[in-house]
Amino acid sequence: MAPGPARSAESRVAPFTLTIFGATGDLTRRKLMPALYALFSAGRLPDAFAVVGFARRDYDDASFRDWIGAAIREFAPDPPEAESLARFLRSVHYHRADFESDPEALEAYRARCAREAGWPANRFFYLAVKPDMFGPLVEGLAAAGLVRPPSAEAWSRVVIEKPFGHDLASARALNRRCLDRLDESQIYRIDHYLGKETVQNILSFRFANAIFEPLFNSRLVHHVQITAAETVGMENARGAYYDAAGAVRDMLQNHLLQLLCLAAMEPPAQMTADAIRNEKVKVLQSIVPPSPGCIETAAVRGQYAAGRVGDADVPGFREEARVRPDSKTPTYVALRLAVENWRWAGVPFYLRTGKRMAARATEIVFQFRTPPLQLFETVACVGDVCDLTRAKPNRLIFRIQPREGISLRFSAKRPGAAIQVEDVDMNFGYAETWRRALPEAYERLLLDVLRGDSTLFTRSDEVEAAWRIVQPLLDAWERHDIGALYPYPAGSWGPTQADCVFEHYDGDWHVPAAR
Repeated sequence: MAPGPARSAESRVAPFTLTIFGATGDLTRRKLMPALYALFSAGRLPDAFAVVGFARRDYDDASFRDWIGAAIREFAPDPPEAESLARFLRSVHYHRADFESDPEALEAYRARCAREAGWPANRFFYLAVKPDMFGPLVEGLAAAGLVRPPSAEAWSRVVIEKPFGHDLASARALNRRCLDRLDESQIYRIDHYLGKETVQNILSFRFANAIFEPLFNSRLVHHVQITAAETVGMENARGAYYDAAGAVRDMLQNHLLQLLCLAAMEPPAQMTADAIRNEKVKVLQSIVPPSPGCIETAAVRGQYAAGRVGDADVPGFREEARVRPDSKTPTYVALRLAVENWRWAGVPFYLRTGKRMAARATEIVFQFRTPPLQLFETVACVGDVCDLTRAKPNRLIFRIQPREGISLRFSAKRPGAAIQVEDVDMNFGYAETWRRALPEAYERLLLDVLRGDSTLFTRSDEVEAAWRIVQPLLDAWERHDIGALYPYPAGSWGPTQADCVFEHYDGDWHVPAAR
């Protein structure tokens, strides 16, 4: 085998065998295999490794390699070089079995692992399966002896996709099932948002820049907004999953609360997995969940109706494939939360997420307080037309996606004899600064599993703390049907009723710049 690019000491990992359960699904095709190939082509995988697809479709090694090769050519960020791709595919294998219907399937797979001389002993299992199979699979892996204790010479690690649980009770039950068979250090609960460079840069910006960290507190920050807006609907046959999950489970409980943790957490004592996750858990424990009596003013749910996104007319959620025609599943959620600790007491955090929105944008906005005395006239301009307006607050904006970067909006004096100020932006953009594509989140996360670095993965107490925050919403909306489900036209910024979360707090939603 021809040598690949040089590997740094940081990126070198031990030989491994990765088994992907649910290997013929969309996640494997679009994300996992292209990410693995990107790591391979960059020289970040060891010379000896095996990737085994475990699924029930009628493939063999050759046909599975053909399918994976086509997926990499379609979804890899850069066109793969033919020889490099061929070398990678030689390490890809297929094991046809149905764990759900065959109780001996994992025992037979263990026997095959023992026979295959080219499959390294370090084992990495990726559970890209239906959520109700997470617990049985972990138990089955342990019973078959496929996972070893942490003290064993060869390591065993298990990656579990989201959603981790359907509510607080099921998350606790799943944690118990996993921790009865595995050590916490062996469980990697994945949230791909944490693998994004721009998300990790929140910590770098806050704790590597002495001029900014003193600004993040209740004395200077008026409020914080976190938006995760999507233009997509129920493509790729996601209707059945999403109709059962909704915006709270799909986005709010995991992605948005993780962003809130990074925006609000205290500096860790050191940059280790446990130190960082300890601080995140403290933030979640400081959040007061909305009480039943205030849910109608602190939280708003919506569901998209037919409309126009970009240049295309799109159906409403209830007209989408595999969605119930009378569905009450929210595709939009807006929520006001309070972080009751010394740093953030009195600062509202506004979270919103939705499908079929006006633009694809994920942003965190820190809005600062206005000066106590307005000494200058403020001018706002649209094109060449300018007019006096009220003073605008400064805003620090983290753009997670797209056009990844950071903006600082502040007032500057306009040229001329009059003493007038106008809002201007100071911008940092990844594309303009480094002029190369950012690595995919799954590249970073898969590499971290191989290194045994759990910093960007959620811990059991962290998962349960997040569910504790959103459980009152699920109870109110699903068990007691409290509060209306507001329709909003596809291609908008959600239901106008979501403005009510700012009631008594003097604010409005930040609209991300058009992309």
